[in-house]
Formats: sequence, structure tokens, C-alpha cells
Amino acid sequence: MIELPQRRRPSVDASINIVPYIDVMLVLLVIFMMTTPIIEQGIEVDLPTANAQIVDFTEQQPTIITINKDGEYFINSLNEDDSDVAQGERLPLGIIAGRVSARLEIYPSMKVFVRGDANVAYGSVVSLMSFLQKQGVDKVGIVTESAEN
Repeated sequence: MIELPQRRRPSVDASINIVPYIDVMLVLLVIFMMTTPIIEQGIEVDLPTANAQIVDFTEQQPTIITINKDGEYFINSLNEDDSDVAQGERLPLGIIAGRVSARLEIYPSMKVFVRGDANVAYGSVVSLMSFLQKQGVDKVGIVTESAEN
């Protein structure tokens, strides 16, 4: 008698292959890591120009106090966007001093920079710097645009 070959069903693997998904996620991660430092946030100011040293912020993020053209104070606000969320909240000088003092207790070697608009009254910048000195900030830097731009 002739024996016919038996048909076997191929085994079906119903699991999802996640390797392509991991590759896509790694590519997205690299894209976000590359574009995040480019995005600036904060208050729009026209900085004065000067020939100055470039400061390295790799070890610790500094505290940046911004004075816009209307003489309003903001802390760690760097964006050029006009939306209310991006601008942050306007703060009085007393609250800014309290936040700077609290940060100085946590980070004693913290750098503080004043980012004043080129059209703001010079007295506003000087009064902020003297106020920061009274709060215990020994060194205050001024943020400017490069003279080559």
C-alpha cells in the first residue's frame, strides 16, 4: 500500500517583533536630544552688544534674571515667543530675591546673570545688581549679544 505524505500545518508565531519599534524609538530619542538645546524659552529682549568672554554652563545651569523693555523682572526666562505660557510670570524684585537666596543655599557656587533689554533704564539693571549683592550674591554677570552679530 502506498502511504501518502502527511500535511503539516506550518507553526504560526503570533508574537510581535519589537526590534523595529526599538529602532524607531532610538531614532526619535536622538532627534529630541539634538533639537532640545536649540529651543530657547523666555522673555523677548534686545540685548546690548559687547566683546565679552563666553561662559561655560556644563557643570550647572545658572540663574538668569531678565529685565524686559518695560522694566519687568522674570527669572530663568529666555524665550522669544510671545505666548503667556512661554513668557512665564512677572515677578516683583522681593520674590526674585527670595528664589535666588533659596537657590544659593542649595548651590553655593551658583552663577547669576542679568539679562537686560538694551532699551531698559540703566538704573533698573544697577538696582537689581545691588539688590542681588545685598542678598549674598558675590558675582553677577551680564548677558550681552556678541559684537560680531
